[in-house]
Amino acid sequence: MRTIVTNGTIVNADGRVDADLAIKDGVIQAITPRSAGGITPGPDDVVIDATGCLVVPGGVDAHVHMQLDTGTTVSSDSFESGTIAAAHGGTTTIVDFAEQRAGGNVLQAFEKRMAEAEGQCVVDWALHQILGGVNEQALIDTRSLVEREGVASIKLFMAYPGRLYSDDGQILRALQMCADTGMMAMVHAENGLAIDVLVEQAIAAGNITPDFHSRTRPPELEAEAVHRAAVLSRVAGNAPLYIVHLSSSHALREVVEARSRGTNIFAETCPQYLHLSLEDHLGKGWPDGAAYICSTPLRSKHEHHHADLWEGLRVDQLAVVSTDHCPFCLREQKLANGESFNVVPNGIGGVEHRMDLVFQGVVAGHISAERWVEVCATAPARLFGLGKKGALREGMDADVVVYDPAKVHTLSVATHHMNLDHSAYEGMEVTGAVKTVVSRGDIIVDNGEFHGRAGRGKYLRRDVSQHVR
Repeated sequence: MRTIVTNGTIVNADGRVDADLAIKDGVIQAITPRSAGGITPGPDDVVIDATGCLVVPGGVDAHVHMQLDTGTTVSSDSFESGTIAAAHGGTTTIVDFAEQRAGGNVLQAFEKRMAEAEGQCVVDWALHQILGGVNEQALIDTRSLVEREGVASIKLFMAYPGRLYSDDGQILRALQMCADTGMMAMVHAENGLAIDVLVEQAIAAGNITPDFHSRTRPPELEAEAVHRAAVLSRVAGNAPLYIVHLSSSHALREVVEARSRGTNIFAETCPQYLHLSLEDHLGKGWPDGAAYICSTPLRSKHEHHHADLWEGLRVDQLAVVSTDHCPFCLREQKLANGESFNVVPNGIGGVEHRMDLVFQGVVAGHISAERWVEVCATAPARLFGLGKKGALREGMDADVVVYDPAKVHTLSVATHHMNLDHSAYEGMEVTGAVKTVVSRGDIIVDNGEFHGRAGRGKYLRRDVSQHVR
């Protein structure tokens, strides 16, 4: 028995075609243009009618944090609830993180995270390895993860001194390992030492409202860290470098400048930096402003960040849109330690809305539908070694989304599937909606109804990317 997707327009990063698509045994068996007759379903075939719809690869969200233990609380989406939400939003692959902190063991941290995710995920999943304590043994163990577990990427922090922070020497050693192995180095680029000074000064002056989360993390300190990371990458032998959650025009300029120098650098942004702002969201005060505390922070609408980031997506200065999904319920988690910006856990929930929010760029004319597919599916799959994901081609995994580009709906806590008591996008009307989601040949969402199950998602061993050199 096959599943046939018919009457839609197939959109890949490199073009579109009116064609039918056949799925068998979890992979794409055939794609036949309707100008060549299309595909005739057999009597036992399941038929998905995509009339008026775009047929696109399942989304790949390369940056999420399900049930993340911060030390004081745990992000509110489990791997099960978070991947159910992802599925409803058209994302069929997530990449989360195993986290080694200073003094911890890399391999033990990885095994612990594998155990937490095992048997929970509805969609396919993989892990990056966070290095919060870069030393000789950590680097030896991290190298071994490539062959042992198919982990082809690490994450380093230039922020959060005392928890996850790596100094320039540690970052250089880790980047040298990446240059040697081909592993991708994801970097949280903010000058954490300088930020801590600004936070201390703000608190001493009594400036504790939510907007001071952004005001103490100015875009200049994001840009400085991007510049420094790029220099270290070149010194290390041009290690593959990926800047996570880039939020400002300032940082984007540093990425463009580094690339002009031949740096092997890529960058992602997130929907919150394309749609939300310091004044309209962090500026709400307590309690609502707490919902918008994330790092890197939201930026001022009076500067050109939104427009510059959309343009960066259009011209491939920014390679990927991920979510940095890290949800916390408002009163019981965000405000559990009081109303001061420095004690609120950082994170916004958005894994369910990424495809819709980025599609608004298509609606507004900022990017094409092909580019939407590229930044939401194709590029993250390529950069992170997911060779069977991110495109609709014969032989690829049958991760397929039927997307209605004309349907108008409103984002709300009342209708989302994330385990979250508020929505960062409450009341936002969007054009474009997921109709049907297929994951490795299984229909897991259809017209808003969920048909998947916990544990059907497969752990993905990843190869070192061949697209980063």
